[in-house]
Amino acid sequence: MEEMEKQVEHASDAPEVVEEVVAKAPKAPKVKTAHDDFNWNIGKRNDYQYPAAERASFESQYDDTLSNVNDNEIIKGRVTAISSGSVILDINFKSDGLIPLSDFRDRPDLAVGDEVEVYVETKEDSKGQLVLSRRKAKLLRAWENIVDSYNNGTIIKGTVVSKTKGGLIVDADGLETFLPGSQIDIKPITDYDQYVGKTMEFKVVKINEIIKNAVVSHKALIENDLQEQRDQIILGLEKGQVLEGVVKNITDFGAFMDLGGVDGLLYITDISWGRINNPHEVLELNQKINVVVLDFDDNKKRISLGLKPLLPHPWEVFDNTITENSVVKGKIVNIEDYGAFLEIIPGVEGLIHVSEVSWSNQPVNAREYFKLNQEFEAKVVTIDRNERKMSLSLKQLTNDPWTEIEAKYAPETKHKGIVKNLTPYGVFVELEEGIGGMVHISDLSWTKRYGHPSEFTKVGESIDIMILEIDKDNRKLSLGHKQVEENPWDTFENVFPEGSYHQATLLKKDDRGAIVSLPYGLEAYAPLKHLKKDDGSMAAQDESITVKVIEFNRDDKRILVSHSRYLEDIRREADEKVRSEHSAEEEETKKVVKKTQDKVEKSTMGDMDAFAQLRQQLSDNEKAEEAAEEKPKAKSKAKKDKDATEE
Repeated sequence: MEEMEKQVEHASDAPEVVEEVVAKAPKAPKVKTAHDDFNWNIGKRNDYQYPAAERASFESQYDDTLSNVNDNEIIKGRVTAISSGSVILDINFKSDGLIPLSDFRDRPDLAVGDEVEVYVETKEDSKGQLVLSRRKAKLLRAWENIVDSYNNGTIIKGTVVSKTKGGLIVDADGLETFLPGSQIDIKPITDYDQYVGKTMEFKVVKINEIIKNAVVSHKALIENDLQEQRDQIILGLEKGQVLEGVVKNITDFGAFMDLGGVDGLLYITDISWGRINNPHEVLELNQKINVVVLDFDDNKKRISLGLKPLLPHPWEVFDNTITENSVVKGKIVNIEDYGAFLEIIPGVEGLIHVSEVSWSNQPVNAREYFKLNQEFEAKVVTIDRNERKMSLSLKQLTNDPWTEIEAKYAPETKHKGIVKNLTPYGVFVELEEGIGGMVHISDLSWTKRYGHPSEFTKVGESIDIMILEIDKDNRKLSLGHKQVEENPWDTFENVFPEGSYHQATLLKKDDRGAIVSLPYGLEAYAPLKHLKKDDGSMAAQDESITVKVIEFNRDDKRILVSHSRYLEDIRREADEKVRSEHSAEEEETKKVVKKTQDKVEKSTMGDMDAFAQLRQQLSDNEKAEEAAEEKPKAKSKAKKDKDATEE
């Protein structure tokens, strides 16, 4: 016993040791008393104090019955009760949650025992209550689904709730998203109202993490389905295969066909054997037709279709009785520079070459002569059914007027014609249908030179002509207009001889000279240096001057005139007149001198003064004559020097 007490003293600082010593100590015999059944662990308030081990065991068992709940997370709860305005949820926590019944409008069939997802806003608020939200749980779960659809291409469902500018608003599990109008369907949509209230499937094509916004597309789902269908259809395509399609779009160059998920192009030239200006003439939108696969491209997914191969070729059913020299009727369907195509029946055409329009040798402008859809009768010149070609003629339906050309239009006969065309070198005149010729520009007038025939006449005017020459082999007539009248140059040679003077008017002037108008409508040419006037200036346009004919060429029908030569002649005549007057004065003076000398011989010395006076007078007269002779010579020399300098 003493040894045990010592151990206890030494172990007083170690409770575990004390307990161990006490446990090993021999127990004293138990003595039963009157209050042995009293529980000394009960407190004053009648509460039981569990041992630490037992309490820990009980707490462990209790914790196992509760969920580990954290703030701001989504958990599942079970409906334990539904009152008039609230739903009580057991989330396996120490307290139940209370959520307004209005949060379950999408679950009208909600019942006790159903499980729903809720969002834990806080485990304990200021009142110690659990706060839950089903709305936030739906929004968070909806956003997770949207992000998953954007990242992984999963499909989400949504309900179109309203129309907005450029598209629709879609409710995707409580989160509003935007559906652009271009992403509703693969075909253009104009009526958005028809989609309001519809529940559809979508793919998310764009998200904004900051504002929790998303753009969805229904078109992407359709395109995925169509792509699979396209791949299947293209794998089974073969040239010559006949498919049924629907006309989905019509353009000026053809029509796009829906072949059940894949598009093909029916080009305008493959629609009909005949010529059509627009596919609308044959096809309508949403029309179902059979088409033939002409070609396709595996890589670019292009399919060329044809409609006309399903129809018999028109040449195969074309009337066999139509041969060369047959007369056919049709309408103009195409016009080219070389001629026009006449459609006999759709798909059978013949060419009317410009050379087969008229018997005339004058060129025909096909684009001016023919009009689209204009009807003609024509004669078949050649026909090749194997090559499917035909040439036609309009002129061969009438007699060839050139067979009797000499009798009707003999050379040197006069006729009237209509001006049909003007060229820089002449005028084309038509005498009758199929017969015409050209009047060369030099044969328009005897007296005038024209720079262009338009200065003389215009298209549509009537003109008198004379047949100059017939070229029957080449179907050409040489015509003249001036030959209708006599050649006036035979007379002009007498009217305008070289050296004659005439009044003229300047018509045209250039750097080299001028064309002047003479009487009787005749025109002449004056070189520039011959237009200088007496004061040294040049004659101006429309000015009237006197000219001298310095050259007359009857064969070339050319007259050269000069105004300066006329002035020289005037001055020369003036000088000759002055010289003639001086000669007369000199003769008169000589007569007077001789008479005076005769008198002097008989005079006396007293007459010597009179004789000296007379001699002085004679001397003065001689000096005056010399001065008069020198003055014209000086003027003439100065002018010659000036002309030489200018030349």
